[in-house]
Amino acid sequence: MKALTWHGKNDIRCESVPDPKIQHGQDAIIKVTACAICGSDLHIFDGVIPSMEHGDILGHETMGEVVEVGADNKKLKVGDRVVVPFTISCGECFFCKRGFFSGCERSNPNADKASKLWGHSPAGLFGYSHLLGGYSGGQAEYLRVPYADVGPIKVPDHLTDDQVLFLSDIFPTGYMAADFCNLKGGETVAIWGCGPVGQFAIRSAFMLGAERVIAIDTVPERMEMAREAGAVIIDFRNEDVYDRIQDLTGGRGADACIDAVGTEPETMSGVDAVIDRVKVATFMGTDRPHVLRQAIHCCRNFGTVSIVGVYGGFVDKIPMGSAINRGLTFRMAQTPVQHYLPILLERIETGEIDPSFVITHSAKLEDGPELYKTFRAKKDGCIKVVMKP
Repeated sequence: MKALTWHGKNDIRCESVPDPKIQHGQDAIIKVTACAICGSDLHIFDGVIPSMEHGDILGHETMGEVVEVGADNKKLKVGDRVVVPFTISCGECFFCKRGFFSGCERSNPNADKASKLWGHSPAGLFGYSHLLGGYSGGQAEYLRVPYADVGPIKVPDHLTDDQVLFLSDIFPTGYMAADFCNLKGGETVAIWGCGPVGQFAIRSAFMLGAERVIAIDTVPERMEMAREAGAVIIDFRNEDVYDRIQDLTGGRGADACIDAVGTEPETMSGVDAVIDRVKVATFMGTDRPHVLRQAIHCCRNFGTVSIVGVYGGFVDKIPMGSAINRGLTFRMAQTPVQHYLPILLERIETGEIDPSFVITHSAKLEDGPELYKTFRAKKDGCIKVVMKP
């Protein structure tokens, strides 16, 4: 089959690889009908995710048709149309039983490696390094899905692939970002990053009762998409983010702040952002947490900072004095996708949201390597890429 494979920094190839096979009774094989390039895939493209190996198959936003099931799989049958969550979860461990599917204790075969870095291992993920299981990803013609009687959700035929594909990751992640803000109605939510996850966070915050959403970015196409959703826009290259949020909130600060950027922010002003870049470039640091620092300072007393942007290692110069003295709450996670799937599928079916709004580029799998470059460079108005093998 054809698949997108990693061969080093900025080196993604479309090449022939062996077809996946059933390895366990709960497995299923999916013929991929649509897959996407995620913003977190760009961290792999940039070479900042450890434990990648030459030839690893990328991708964790995938859907398709079931073509084979293992003998122990009681949920799926050949011909089912499914969306596959990026989190691989057993459904039976301590965390899965409590709905914390992204903390699954059984799905990462390399849990010992992850524990050395993070203290404990999260769930295994598709196409996201050997630190998180070494699972082949879904930017391919076929995908093996472990624990397939737990993860995939069947989707109705009257919804298109473009409408449901993002249930695999970015819609639940954006929704979780807003859900973590504990909105009661009438709040102001500030969101850093108007990429795909940020776009879903904006719409989710409104769905959950926010009165005003402030969106921070500098890419014109992203800011316009956020504006169309009703957000107030701050271009961080042209305005001081802290001062502008203070003006908009009467000096109180935002009720909740969402970091939808993570470890690789766009070049931003400020001495700390420059120091972050120097540290990472000289291997003296692993992450660049400028956005997180700014979100803490912009959040009101006893507000919430919700973190869904990817961080991989250790962050420094975090203003914990500000957070502690002002009573901030931090909420963060890799998304337990399975927890949110029924709620979000219903919102799509009722027409409350059509997730296809975020797609700017549709292509074949063979176009993937060039589209990684386009997406990274934010060229050609690229916000979200969907590929159809």
